[in-house]
Amino acid sequence: AAMPDGTGLVEYAEKFPDRVYDVGISEQCAVAFAAGLAHSGLRPVCAIYSSFSQRAYDIVFQEMCLNNLPVTLVLDRAGIAGEDGPTHHGNFDIAALRTFPNMTLMAPKDEKDLREMLKLATHSEGPVAIRLPRENPPVLTDIPQNPVEIGKGEILREGKDGAILGYGVTVARALEAADMLAKEGVHVTVANARFAKPLDASLASKLIQSHPWVLTVEDHASQGGFGSAVLEELALRNEDTRKIHIHAIPDRFLQHADREELVHYLHLDGEGIADVCRMILAGEPAPEPNPEQRKHFFYEG
Repeated sequence: AAMPDGTGLVEYAEKFPDRVYDVGISEQCAVAFAAGLAHSGLRPVCAIYSSFSQRAYDIVFQEMCLNNLPVTLVLDRAGIAGEDGPTHHGNFDIAALRTFPNMTLMAPKDEKDLREMLKLATHSEGPVAIRLPRENPPVLTDIPQNPVEIGKGEILREGKDGAILGYGVTVARALEAADMLAKEGVHVTVANARFAKPLDASLASKLIQSHPWVLTVEDHASQGGFGSAVLEELALRNEDTRKIHIHAIPDRFLQHADREELVHYLHLDGEGIADVCRMILAGEPAPEPNPEQRKHFFYEG
C-alpha cells in the first residue's frame, strides 16, 4: 500500500513484477484485493505497516476472517516505530486482531522463527498476521532450536526464581535481562510465546505453577494485548493470576523519538526488563517512566 521500500518488496518486485501489486495509499483495497486472490485459490501475502492496518479493520473482519480466507498479513513496524512520527507506532495490532475468530497471530523471536512462520502462514487454511519490529529480527545462538508449531511456545532457559514470557522482539531482550540477573545470582526462566492466538495456555500454566511469579513482556499497548490474553487464558483455567505481571507500553500515545531511546524510557530493553524483575523480587511496584521526560516521549496531542 504505497510502501514497497519500507516493507522490503522493491527487490522482490523487480525480480517478480507480475507477483507484486501496489494499490497506493489504500490499505482497505490491499486487504480486499488479497482476500479476493485467496478466494480464487492463491495464497497472498499482504505487507502493511502495523499502524496503518487499522484502516483496513472492517475488511479484515468481513472479508478475511468471516470468510476464513488464507491471507497472510505481515505487519511491519509493529510496536515502537521510532522516528516516523506518532502515527506510525504499531501499538494496537494484537488488541485489534485477536478478537476475530479464525485469526492466527504470531511474532518471531529471531530470523529463524520468521522464516518458519512465513512458511507456516502461507500454507495455512485461514487468516494469519505476523508482527515484525522495525529492526531486523536478531540471529540468536546458544538457545534451543525448536520447530514452530501452531499454538506452541518454547522454553529457552530454565531458572527457579521467576519466569519471563516474551512475545516477538522482546524475547531477545528478556534473554539479555536473564544474563544480567544471573550475574547477581538470580536465575529466571525465559520462554518464547510465539503465538498470541492461539495462545499456548499449557506453557503459561506450567510457568505459573512452577515459579513464584511470571512477567509477560511485549512492545504493545497494555490494554488488550499479549499479557491480557495470558491473563484471560489462565483465569479460564482457574490458575493463580496474582502471580502474573504485565510489562507493556503504557496506555498513552507515543511521541516521535529515537527508537532506542523510547525502548529504554519504557523499560523494554534488557536493562529495563531486568529492573522490572528486580522490583518484583523486592515486592515493589514496577518502575514508572520518568515524568520529567514525559513530553519528550508521550504524545499529548
